[in-house]
Amino acid sequence: MAKSKLEYIWLDGYKPTQSLRSKTKIEADFSGKLDDCPMWSFDGSSTEQAPGGSSDCLLKPVFICPDPQRKNGFLVMCEVLNADGTPHATNGRATIEDDDNDFWFGFEQEYFLYNTETNKPLGFPEEGEPGPQGPYYCSVGAKNAFGRNIIEEHLDVCLEAGLNVEGINAEVAPGQWEFQIFAKGAREAGDQIWVARYLLERIGEEYGVWINWHCKPLGVDADWNGSGMHANFSNSTLRTAGSKEVYDTICEAFRPVVKEHIEVYGADNHLRLTGKHETQSIDQFSFGISDRGASIRIPIATVERGWKGWLEDRRPNSAADPYKVAARIITTVKSAQVPA
Repeated sequence: MAKSKLEYIWLDGYKPTQSLRSKTKIEADFSGKLDDCPMWSFDGSSTEQAPGGSSDCLLKPVFICPDPQRKNGFLVMCEVLNADGTPHATNGRATIEDDDNDFWFGFEQEYFLYNTETNKPLGFPEEGEPGPQGPYYCSVGAKNAFGRNIIEEHLDVCLEAGLNVEGINAEVAPGQWEFQIFAKGAREAGDQIWVARYLLERIGEEYGVWINWHCKPLGVDADWNGSGMHANFSNSTLRTAGSKEVYDTICEAFRPVVKEHIEVYGADNHLRLTGKHETQSIDQFSFGISDRGASIRIPIATVERGWKGWLEDRRPNSAADPYKVAARIITTVKSAQVPA
């Protein structure tokens, strides 16, 4: 009788930033299919999701892929439900209104690799600062690139798991890296980002490195870019518009709801969205072609294709929940009064 290890993964109730949790379920003669993953439960009183007197929360499997790091293993992303089967208040995935998968998302996930002994990014000296940003972005060589063995291992396991990683690169600070994931469907895009984050956290355990998802871990006064999770998005309207007017109308729909977007774009974003370091100020809104200092960038590729393509919201930060980011973007795009 073959036995499989199913790693059930979910998001806890910690505020302002939820954390990943997981536990292993052993299943005999498991088919490898999502439909054959049973519902499970956990102690919500230990994850800030339930009181001790009524602590059971449910885990509803929503995404499965092979676990390349474990023999007979699978990774199972789950939604958290209340004991009565309704979505838990911490369940951002359940708020996404994209049942026909018309919305496509590509997230650019930035992060820092931190040395657990020095509590500084890899590549930072124990005392003082490294040289200013410039040579580290998309760099190669031991003077400028730090932690490549970790990110290469992460890339390999993500691809082996079947995640749709479209690229990786070193970012502007020592020890800062990025991976990009794309999916046709908002929920799956979020599922894959969370599973990729989980794999990176677990790999970090092997190397004595922790993953710092904070958007400005070096401080607001440090002359370094922060970490973002730029959200590239499209729907059938944006993919087929053929009109600058349609793009302008959709972008303008974001202007009156700046507050609503910032609320779900990650904690401490005021430290990152300062109007400097390729950002727009947190309380302002702008959009423009190829403008990395705008709230929303219209990629030049969209224009060159005759205004058929996608948009990039540059405001979500590295610790944001991709489910909540996608849900908010979808709501705003659907609100736009697009000309016929």
